[in-house]
Amino acid sequence: MADPKPETPIDLGIYGRKVRPPRVTVTEVIATVLSLIWIGGVAIFFLVTGSGDGPRVDTLGFVMTLLAIFMPVALIWVAATAARTSRVMREESARLQAAIDVMRQTYVQQQAAGTATVKPSVERKLEEIAAAQRKTETAIATFTSIRPEAEADEKPAVPKPEPVGEEQPSLALGTPAEALAAPVNIPDFIRALNFPENAEDKEGFRALRRALRDRQTARLVQASQDVLTLLSEDGIYMDDLRPDRAKPEVWRRFAQGARGPTVAGLGGVRDRSCLALAAGRMRQDPVFRDTVHHFLRRFDETFTSFETVANDADIVALTDTRTARAFMLLGRVTGTFT
Repeated sequence: MADPKPETPIDLGIYGRKVRPPRVTVTEVIATVLSLIWIGGVAIFFLVTGSGDGPRVDTLGFVMTLLAIFMPVALIWVAATAARTSRVMREESARLQAAIDVMRQTYVQQQAAGTATVKPSVERKLEEIAAAQRKTETAIATFTSIRPEAEADEKPAVPKPEPVGEEQPSLALGTPAEALAAPVNIPDFIRALNFPENAEDKEGFRALRRALRDRQTARLVQASQDVLTLLSEDGIYMDDLRPDRAKPEVWRRFAQGARGPTVAGLGGVRDRSCLALAAGRMRQDPVFRDTVHHFLRRFDETFTSFETVANDADIVALTDTRTARAFMLLGRVTGTFT
């Protein structure tokens, strides 16, 4: 028995449309005939009414004559072009409507059958995001078990906070557990807030592993990971944002408690679609809203400590991380900078 014919995807007419060679339509033929009739009539007119007094130069009259000859021809072809464009738009509209009808009919059939054989593209995208998230978490856990390399003796990015109440566990001799861990240095702190580029970014995972030893940094990284995952569900990715960069002085004023117009430059994200999607979800999704406010608090308190030991170049590098871009986007949505 012959192999069954492979099922071909439905061509909805939106992607992969074949380019058809241009063809002459009735509109172009009519425009050509009218142009030839007009030019022939003008030629006959000048032949019949021509004077024998010899050529006489009259610039204004010459220009007006040219306009009188060619303006009707131009108008004819403008009308022909408009008619062709209108026809193409009608065809595109009909093709798009047909595609929408096919998609709607397929969706209705799937819902009626109770078991969808082909999942909607949005659902597939969400599953891909979840799978990528699980893969990243697995990779982090794997690289965490790698023996640490010798770390540079640099100043810590986040100064050690004083113990407060019972939040920090103590050892038997009364020494806080955090006091035994080496503080994260500035390069590792910045690289960790940008997260590894991919599963092959070993240096990025090493920096993330070293940064996670610091409790305050680990809490910010976790909050950032949570909010970036939720934003990706709406198709908002930090790599797509190109925010306006604020000067380090503005960031320092923010860390020192300034608010209002003096730090408004921190909300440099101008992507209207991302702002609208994030603002809409803030109003409708309480889980997203709580996660965003938790992230903003963590970033605020961590950056306040970071600003005291960082130079201007460190602040500029930090503001280019995915975590900082999320802070600029969500800070503008929540009105943090106003």
